[in-house]
Amino acid sequence: MSRGEGIADQVRAILAALGEDPSREGLARTPLRVEKSLTFLTQGYTHDAAEVVNDALFTVDYDEMVLVRDIDVFSLCEHHLLPFYGKAHVAYIPDGRVLGLSKVARLVDMYARRLQVQERLTVQVAQTIQDVVKPRGVGVVIEALHFCMIMRGVEKQNSVAVTSCMLGDFRNQPQTREELLSLIRRKA
Repeated sequence: MSRGEGIADQVRAILAALGEDPSREGLARTPLRVEKSLTFLTQGYTHDAAEVVNDALFTVDYDEMVLVRDIDVFSLCEHHLLPFYGKAHVAYIPDGRVLGLSKVARLVDMYARRLQVQERLTVQVAQTIQDVVKPRGVGVVIEALHFCMIMRGVEKQNSVAVTSCMLGDFRNQPQTREELLSLIRRKA
């Protein structure tokens, strides 16, 4: 069985359990659409960091902070399979090597395209950059709105979850951490 195969049959059963007629015109193709959608939204399982980074590590004499701010994040909460979305801010302080800027965003996408909790997503991005680039420090901050809090449960439409993971200089040097947070708050 290939990845995603069989989801449509399960969606048909769910629709019937909800009291719907999965064969009615508006729902007839829904199971296949959901299967295709879920396969796309969880494609991060089919990628790994080495594949994403490829050969985009470069030796550069640069030792100041590199920040990629406002990376769009879209993921599915593993508890309810509802979306959460927001912005990721990823920074590191190189120690002789830099990562191609687009690879930072691609790493965020790789982990976001899995069933997730925001806390784990934040740590996975930070730890991967630490392992791959071996910088002096990594800081990742993610701000997101969670549909499991907006549409159901507490129904708090304006609540934003903020998570951070600080490694190396970002954890050990308060002024470095504050510089990062200041750059994130600054409007372009």
